[in-house]
Amino acid sequence: MGIDFELLHKMKGVIECPIPDRDIRRFDANLRLFPPFIDNDLCPLTIKNTILQSCYLRNTEWVCGVAVYTGNETKLGMSRGIPEPKLTAVDAMIDKLTGAIFVFQIVVVIVLGIAGNVWKDTEAVKQWYVLYPKEGPWYELLVIPLRFELLCSIMIPISIKVSLDLVKSLYAKFIDWDNQMIDQETSTRSHATNTAISEDLGQVEYILTDKTGTLTENRMIFRRCCIGGIFYGNESGDALKDVELLNAVSSGSSDVIRFVTVMAICNTVIPVKSKTGAISYKAQSQDEDALVQAAACLHMVFVNKNANTLEINFNASIIQYEVLDTLEFTSDRKRMSVVVKDCQNGKIFLLSKGADEAIIPYACAGQQTRTFTEAVDQYSQLGLRTLCLAWRELKEDEYQDWSLMFKEANSTLVDREWRLAEVCQRLEHDLEILGVTAIEDRLQDGVPETIETLRKAGINFWMLTGDKQNTAIQIALSCNFISPEPKGQLLLINGKTEDEVGRSLDRVLLTMRITTSEPKDVAFVIDGWALEIALKHYRKVFTELAILSRTALCCRVTPSQKAQLVEILKSCDYRTLAIGDGGNDVRMIQQADIGVGISGREGLQAARAADYSIGKFRFLKRLILVHGRYSYNRTAFLSQYSFYKSLLICFIQIFFSFISGVSGTSLFNSVSLMAYNVFYTSIPVLVSVLDKDLSEKTVMQHPQILFYCQAGRLLNPSTFAGWFGRSLFHAIVVFVISIHAYAYEKSEMEEVSMVALSGCIWLQAFVVTIETNSFTVLQHLAIWGNLAAFYIINWILSAVPASGLYTIMFRLCTQPSYWITMFLIVVTGMGPVLAIKYFRYTYRPSKINTLQQAERLGGPILSLGNIEPQPRSIEKDVSPLSITLPKNRNPVYEPLLSDSPNSTRKSFGSSTTFDFFPSQSRLSSSYSRNCKDN
Repeated sequence: MGIDFELLHKMKGVIECPIPDRDIRRFDANLRLFPPFIDNDLCPLTIKNTILQSCYLRNTEWVCGVAVYTGNETKLGMSRGIPEPKLTAVDAMIDKLTGAIFVFQIVVVIVLGIAGNVWKDTEAVKQWYVLYPKEGPWYELLVIPLRFELLCSIMIPISIKVSLDLVKSLYAKFIDWDNQMIDQETSTRSHATNTAISEDLGQVEYILTDKTGTLTENRMIFRRCCIGGIFYGNESGDALKDVELLNAVSSGSSDVIRFVTVMAICNTVIPVKSKTGAISYKAQSQDEDALVQAAACLHMVFVNKNANTLEINFNASIIQYEVLDTLEFTSDRKRMSVVVKDCQNGKIFLLSKGADEAIIPYACAGQQTRTFTEAVDQYSQLGLRTLCLAWRELKEDEYQDWSLMFKEANSTLVDREWRLAEVCQRLEHDLEILGVTAIEDRLQDGVPETIETLRKAGINFWMLTGDKQNTAIQIALSCNFISPEPKGQLLLINGKTEDEVGRSLDRVLLTMRITTSEPKDVAFVIDGWALEIALKHYRKVFTELAILSRTALCCRVTPSQKAQLVEILKSCDYRTLAIGDGGNDVRMIQQADIGVGISGREGLQAARAADYSIGKFRFLKRLILVHGRYSYNRTAFLSQYSFYKSLLICFIQIFFSFISGVSGTSLFNSVSLMAYNVFYTSIPVLVSVLDKDLSEKTVMQHPQILFYCQAGRLLNPSTFAGWFGRSLFHAIVVFVISIHAYAYEKSEMEEVSMVALSGCIWLQAFVVTIETNSFTVLQHLAIWGNLAAFYIINWILSAVPASGLYTIMFRLCTQPSYWITMFLIVVTGMGPVLAIKYFRYTYRPSKINTLQQAERLGGPILSLGNIEPQPRSIEKDVSPLSITLPKNRNPVYEPLLSDSPNSTRKSFGSSTTFDFFPSQSRLSSSYSRNCKDN
């Protein structure tokens, strides 16, 4: 609708729109204008006429608009909402450990409270100096338990959440500052939007990836085409240089001219002319840009778009078309069409382009489509993206009748999208198929190497794409996603009915169970239609298939189906990572445990909705193996150390109660207890964010060591029990030596308290030291500088009469017995710990210990055992990187990381992978235990 600039200030009307909602993809409204615009009294409004909050309008000099929704009732404001928090596996384990400690704390309080009351009633009354009254208030029985509750309150470290949030923020900054993850082509840096889930990157088990723009460059190049049954570009590989095609254009072949015309104007591209006269195109889709650019090379140049008028320059003559209606592309229709009117002869045409299954079935009766189907198959097998082009001439009365229905459907406020699809279907039939285009989308650099490396790390890959099956398969083969025969085997799941899909699923599932014992890379392929039926009617069977399969190709899938596939894997307790680059990947990215967006040519929708954004797919390898693994290792140590230092001081308090009449008296004063958590023990452990057990180079060369993180080897009830036992042992050492050294010398209790506190600080300095793998100047300053700061702070407090520590530290530091006591505490406390570490490192080293030793000796690290064994039977132990899972982990993983004879390993080309299910009996039990009821 065109309106003169002078009449804008006279415009009056009403906008009929639905109540505010959060759907940013739809806006079904109408604009009713008052006189003098009575001829245009009703104008339908869609999302195409809408500018969302915080959007920028480009390529437009001015615009006149009206605010429909404001404040928190905008579509973006309502869809923003409160994001669902993502709980990492480490956080979940910490919550469980905290719960266990809380139960332990309650038990200790109850037992000691009862013991204290019993001792008071039986023994304390006999001691004249205690001065207990014979009768007390009714609540006296609660006094001693409440004292112990206060003493044990530090058993759960309140500071752990603050410490974890702080170090996780630093993890995110490390990703932002990583110069090796900068896309040099666009100068795009990696960015961590979510700072709370970095350690989950080190525990990823499934990666679900989009294809176009994620694995490929999304830089479309027109390569081949088939017009009227004639193939162009097959010999040269470039149709634009094919002499036969160029001759057909110059000679005015009707089939070729119509084909090129549809390429040029059946789109939503906007031509932009620069000051020098050069024409560039602004396209929402890279496919459309490639088609328009190719048409321009074939002398059909799209030069101008003014309102509803298009101008085409063909062989120096201007041809004008009026766009009457645009039938938008949707993921359900899989095609788009435009109705245009030739301004020269007044004829009306319907021009369509779309997927082959959305165009070829609607060909006019009598037209032979076999050649076009063969062309689609041929191009797909070459890994090219295909589109079918068609057109139909419309009669004037046919168009007018249809236009009324289209306008009515376009104006409805209820079910507009469904009604529009129905009306479009009435026009898009009896099409004359003009031909097929083939567009190349090249792989990004480093994609095959990245997938191969991450497969060695035990990560499974699923490709979720909207492309044809053959195209997806060829891309998968070229990027090491699947292996060709005989190393690999593809199992197809197809069918149009419920029975066909059910039989296909049963066949593939049976084959998958059989081939788990064979050294083959088995993958299944399913299209969107069969997937829809499988998710609706055979969800449990498909879930079982998902568990068995390490690789899957899902073709012609919709954004909602992508999200459903992520949900299925998450329901089986797998850690999932979804990566994509376009708006159609947003739902998948948000549904996954970790969402990664690529800042690509399709905009920043995926990158802004993701937890992490990267410039290229190859950076995913470093994001997981380096940043994810380091983050997990550091978080595992920090969390367990936080419990250790709190339990240590709490156990000493409990032991002291045994020699103080179980009265709940504190050995330490309040100032010391406060400084213990805030100053004395927090700083050394915070610099653990700089610790690296292995160099980045070694980690990238041996991705298999990620298995330790995936299996949760560094943080589980078993490792926590070790830290719990260490804190108990160190508490006994500190308490016994301190008491024997000073209490029996009739020293003041304040001196005993300070000796015990000093012993704790010395022990923790050495604990952090032996648990640190790589030292920097900052770490030495934090550990030993913190120890020196302990004495400086207490010397200052010892000079203050009102501090409660007056002259204590001065007296202790001048006594040789104090330093001998510290020496005995350190030797006694750290001796067994060092002995155990030496035994494990020498006689039972892990693969990480082997790599650490090789790094320290400076020798080459060639391999970790037999990385590529010959195929072995299912009963033999063949895993050189065996890792025993903690008992609480998912049994499905046991064959992956187990040292047992039942573990099975496969060799796929140059990568090493593992069988998840050595036997079907194991599958049935683990499946029933680990998959939630769908």
